[in-house]
Amino acid sequence: MGITKNKEESARTLKQGEQVLMVRNLYKSFGNHKVLIDFSFSLHSGENVVVLGKSGSGKSVLIKCIIGLLKPDSGSIEVLGESIPELSDDELDQIRMKIGFLFQSNALYDSLTVRQNLEFPLRRHSIRLTQAEVDQLVKDALEDVGLAYTINMTPAELSGGMRKRVALARTLILKPSIILYDEPTTGLDPITSKEIIELIKDVQQKYQAASLIISHDMNCVRMVADRVIMLIEGRNYAEGKYDELIKTNDPLIKAFFE
Repeated sequence: MGITKNKEESARTLKQGEQVLMVRNLYKSFGNHKVLIDFSFSLHSGENVVVLGKSGSGKSVLIKCIIGLLKPDSGSIEVLGESIPELSDDELDQIRMKIGFLFQSNALYDSLTVRQNLEFPLRRHSIRLTQAEVDQLVKDALEDVGLAYTINMTPAELSGGMRKRVALARTLILKPSIILYDEPTTGLDPITSKEIIELIKDVQQKYQAASLIISHDMNCVRMVADRVIMLIEGRNYAEGKYDELIKTNDPLIKAFFE
């Protein structure tokens, strides 16, 4: 398993290290409950950034603000140069084509075959392609995750790890500039988790995609993160490389690494 094509074959046009996401002074509350407080960070092409925080700390709220499902109380969110809170629904749909999202639950359609699941985003966004072009995109995406032979199977016929890989193939089929991973290894056995971690690294190498990863799996964090952001008490409490953060004496940070 693994991605074997050259990076030059990718349709991406962003330069290595180019800023693709900027969040500045983000505030989001629900009633009296403050979830995000003056939260800021940036993300660049070719970079894997992990957001680490306790359950209920605001990680999912952050992602929903980034893709425009929630509007922040104040602050700015720029994705590929576009101000997300200011976009219309149609404009949001256009920018979302450039953002891949790997759901924790995979969100595959049980009534559709693997082929049909991968074709869905192409149909959803009304991309004009011939059937031959669609077939090639589906084939390439499945080969990227090592599952070309599952094309006519249904999700019910796949293992948990295979479903995760098919969901990633569906994410990759639009060749997104940014990929959001929501707990990519949750519920998987250690061997399958390692396969998914390696796949995330392969995706980074081939696509030079900017990836924002939410994970409680410290092995995943250690292996994939170029940078770790500590979301504590609604704030970007600290950020840095895994090897730097693990050496801290700050008890709030140390609790995650023990």
